[in-house]
Amino acid sequence: MPSSSQPHNSRRVIVIGAGIGGLTAGALLARRGYEVTIFEQAFVSGGCASTFKRRGFTFDVGATQVAGLEPGGIHKRIFDELGVEVPPATPCDPACAVFLPGEEEPINVWRDREKWAAERQRQFPGSEPFWQLMSALFEASWKFQLRDPILPPRNLWDLWQLLSAIRSDTLITFPFTFLRVGDILRLLRLDKDKRLKTFLDLQLKLYSQVNADETALLYAATALGLSQEPQGLYHLQGSMQVLSDCLEKALCRYGGKLLTRHSVEEIHLESNRATGVTVRDIKTGKTWRETADLVVANVTVQNLGQLFQGSPIPELDRYKRRVENLPSPSGAFVVYLGVDRAAIPENCPPHLQFLYDNKGAIGENNSLFVSVSKPGDGRAPEGKATLIASSFVDVRPWWDANSEEYEGLKQDYTDRAIALLGQYFNLTPETILHIEAATPRTFARFTDRAQGYVGGIGQRISTFGPFGFAPRTPIANLWLVGDSTHPGEGTAGVSYSALTVVRQIEARA
Repeated sequence: MPSSSQPHNSRRVIVIGAGIGGLTAGALLARRGYEVTIFEQAFVSGGCASTFKRRGFTFDVGATQVAGLEPGGIHKRIFDELGVEVPPATPCDPACAVFLPGEEEPINVWRDREKWAAERQRQFPGSEPFWQLMSALFEASWKFQLRDPILPPRNLWDLWQLLSAIRSDTLITFPFTFLRVGDILRLLRLDKDKRLKTFLDLQLKLYSQVNADETALLYAATALGLSQEPQGLYHLQGSMQVLSDCLEKALCRYGGKLLTRHSVEEIHLESNRATGVTVRDIKTGKTWRETADLVVANVTVQNLGQLFQGSPIPELDRYKRRVENLPSPSGAFVVYLGVDRAAIPENCPPHLQFLYDNKGAIGENNSLFVSVSKPGDGRAPEGKATLIASSFVDVRPWWDANSEEYEGLKQDYTDRAIALLGQYFNLTPETILHIEAATPRTFARFTDRAQGYVGGIGQRISTFGPFGFAPRTPIANLWLVGDSTHPGEGTAGVSYSALTVVRQIEARA
């Protein structure tokens, strides 16, 4: 990577949004000599990977674990270029403990490959051909991804980057490009294994937004393989906010600016080129126009279409229609609990996933993904802990409800979530010290994500990899970063999309 931080033809870049993708793109461009300003509508940066504090507790808003901190991982690569130390973190082992209905023993997704192989063979007898195939596809896909392909390609330079990443060791993936996980389960005659299918539905929903029948097989191979060493999922010391803090520090070091509580209202176009934005100071209400040579939007594809006011451009109209025709993404309902440490069972894993029966269920698939703080990790006072439980939900009921109905729905979901969590945790009026909940309306308000959608657009065949939304938009000088683009959700995914955009911008200079 280039190391020069001298002015790069004084090209001005405006970044819309200071999520991890926007901060990464902004910091890398500033490091490479561009004049960068990031506008963020929230009080703090980080987006769904930010935090908030209540009564001595620090809660991660959405994302609670991170990948890519290991040597060669995307965060490590980016921090090395920026001259930033990788923040302290511990590997999650197991990455997740999954509880199926009526079962008291979890399925532990171990980081150690041999332990995980033994676990899955014990839990899912006869399924090893599936896991061996997934492992082979993961190894090939990982080598491919480490060569920085551009997906989907939109010009000859992009295509060359893609072709350069294809080697003989990646050819194994080609026959599986148009297959879904459900297809392979049927081919291997494992589709009748209800426990295996349920486990895969639960795990894949966390990363792909859809179940095994719909998730693209090659995406699933990466999602399911990333938990094992030498990769892994990590629990950050302090909170998820330390990622944003590191990137903010690097941005400022190289002359970039971050303005919070500033909302971008419109992207201006001239001759199908982005030329600037209209900015509103949320505190004062003042609006003005900022010119730019390049614009990077760290927003969802739904938000991007809303930033063009009356622009009669055929390419843009087609883009908007494609977004409108997407299957409806998911929102999230999240309960944040500050608890006495006595509420947490001994040897409790940092991440758990529960699938309950229909009685008292909430959310889609009746599941809850739970993150628990560790003693001394900076998220809770001594003798206390944070407990964050989330479930995917349809956003429509939350927006269709009037104020009274909304508050009732929110309270009902909160009560049921706590009752369900009480089947594992010791939750009593004495051990629960703080309760707070977030709905799709909450995420829309604080992260400005359209309708409160979270986690991207779903990794179906039609939206995965070469068939997904490109970082290059139909508008010249306008790029998109974040979980709507390849390779998808998570801080590692959005950081990779940011690096892709920076490379594309550099290639055109």
